[in-house]
Amino acid sequence: MEGPNDSCPKELAGVEGDLKNNDTAAAAAKIEQYLKEQNSIPLNIAITGESGSGKSTFINAFRGICDEEEGAAPTSVTETTSKVTPYLHPNYPNVTLWDLPGIDTTKFPAKKYLKIVEFEKFDDFIIISDPRFRENDVKLAQEIQRMKKKFYFVRSKIDNDINGAHRKTDFSEERTLTKIREDCVQRLRELGIESPQVFLVSSFDLQMYDFSLLQETLERELPSNKRDTLLFVMPNISPEIINKKKTALQSKIKYYPLGSAAGAAVPVPGLSVAVDVALLAGAVAHFGHAFGVDIPSLRRLSARTDGSHTDLCAVIISPLAASEISKEFLMRVFTQLGCTAALIVAEEASQWIPIVGIPVAMGLSFTTTSKLLNLILNQLAEDAQSVFERALGLKKSH
Repeated sequence: MEGPNDSCPKELAGVEGDLKNNDTAAAAAKIEQYLKEQNSIPLNIAITGESGSGKSTFINAFRGICDEEEGAAPTSVTETTSKVTPYLHPNYPNVTLWDLPGIDTTKFPAKKYLKIVEFEKFDDFIIISDPRFRENDVKLAQEIQRMKKKFYFVRSKIDNDINGAHRKTDFSEERTLTKIREDCVQRLRELGIESPQVFLVSSFDLQMYDFSLLQETLERELPSNKRDTLLFVMPNISPEIINKKKTALQSKIKYYPLGSAAGAAVPVPGLSVAVDVALLAGAVAHFGHAFGVDIPSLRRLSARTDGSHTDLCAVIISPLAASEISKEFLMRVFTQLGCTAALIVAEEASQWIPIVGIPVAMGLSFTTTSKLLNLILNQLAEDAQSVFERALGLKKSH
């Protein structure tokens, strides 16, 4: 098992030295700053396409909100975006989807488009079209390519195509999707894109068609420090993505106990427990947001699935899901965990043992916090799976 003095990322290189020098304040500050920075890495995704292509609905679905919700991108087909408009993710304000105006208009000519919209601040460009990609879409893609940025073609409203084709006597969903994809690729090649990759997406059914492939492609091609940022804001469209979130969160768990161990190094009654609870409160909130089992996320999900908040909460087991996370609430939950409470008591008592007391307290604090975080993570991941299955069932029943 890892301990508080195990190797750290370069951002935490000085923590071990701080602890050896009994400078716990400096160690705790470094750890807190590192965790804060990890949870606030900026990600900016530009969404562009002609009016009526489904840009706004895609932006809202990506953020997990309804078209009618406050803060949603307006979905009126008669409205044309005339300026660069940011839409922040409701749980992670460091992630922004930008609704861009159409290219090659009087205000946004093709040759100057990327400079006008300040292309350098965007990590990716998603070009959305329905029913077919046009010359302006290709002009933009070529300009993006010239600037050495990533772009992706999304053919939207695939559910409408499937519903329309379903009326045919020889209907085959697989054949319909293949034909749409081939037509899109052929059209883009004719307009000058050599090897276009097209993603077929329904913003009303993200778990269907190519949205998961789009997510995987975006994640793979982003810089490594931004991949988890993208992952945590992704809607739970499959059990696989929930498991990926769990794995990513698990890889960072060890850094929270480092802060707990730093608090245990100071022999002040109650300080270590206070540090533990403060760290855990931040971690639990982050886990809940990432898994979408916090109160606002569950309410948004119930609105998108035509279910109710009560329906979704009925399948939740962890007391930390669908709850307002506070230090006081966490302490009440921890008292229900007998073995954990015993470790906390032992940690507090061992601080006062001469010579060896502080190292023992630090080790116990690290162990206590690790056990709690792994327990909480496992429970919230299970709840996320249950909520996903329940939401999917509610959507199918409507």
